[in-house]
Amino acid sequence: MQIAITGGNGRVGRAVTDLALAQDHTVVIIDRTLPESEQQGVSAIRADITDYEAIEHAFRGCDAVIHLAAIASPIGNPPHVVHHNNVIGSYNALCAATHLGITHVCQASSINATGAAYSRQPRFDYLPLDERHPTYNEDPYSLSKWICEEQAHSIVRRNEGMTIASLRFHWIVPDRTFALQHGQEHNDWLPKHLWGYTNIEAAARACLLALTAAYKGHEVFQIVAPDTMMTIPSFELAQRFFPNLPIQGDLSGTTGFFDCRKAEQLLGWKHNEESGVRSQESE
Repeated sequence: MQIAITGGNGRVGRAVTDLALAQDHTVVIIDRTLPESEQQGVSAIRADITDYEAIEHAFRGCDAVIHLAAIASPIGNPPHVVHHNNVIGSYNALCAATHLGITHVCQASSINATGAAYSRQPRFDYLPLDERHPTYNEDPYSLSKWICEEQAHSIVRRNEGMTIASLRFHWIVPDRTFALQHGQEHNDWLPKHLWGYTNIEAAARACLLALTAAYKGHEVFQIVAPDTMMTIPSFELAQRFFPNLPIQGDLSGTTGFFDCRKAEQLLGWKHNEESGVRSQESE
């Protein structure tokens, strides 16, 4: 396949590109900044995701789309800038793919689509969380990710032959060692994050698997590690920080607070598989 990757020059985009090339795909990187060096099997186009015409032009000739470009948090930019960039960018990518007859699209969402890490006080109805949990978002980033998912629902209602995956990543890191170290250093704010993380290679694998999924329509998937970044048992964390929440799944040992069984069932994805591709750990 020839795969268009928006945000392809970012940290996750480079990991996805490396894995796509290892699987004998070709890649079109679409970004506001281009790679410093050329790579066989990769072409690069400078474009802004809020420019529809530029995005449609960049997608021409591609067989699938992985949409990663976004402002990655509500911090550091005015709220309207975060919201508009992410919402318009996602809609442009989905509409351009539809117009060009590209039927397989993967887009980066976030566990924050439900409202979590950037909320004043995160609200959870039960633990562990699954994709059916309602949203209580209150910041522009989390709102934008929820809207991106709703856009995909709308697109497939009109275009029944499309397959769109919205992948809810959570704090993408180089490896668990990095996450564990961070967990010990910053445990004051980690309850909002439910102590979760995603290895960058696992995120890249999920993106590629989404492009060959057999289902039709739009599905949301949680793409998070099966354990926490803590050494404290998960049930103890739940009792200490969320004592009144119903427990509706396994929290034994350091089991994670995110139920990712749907990704395993529909995508064939497991977080801890080895991809064989070492990605860059920082931009």
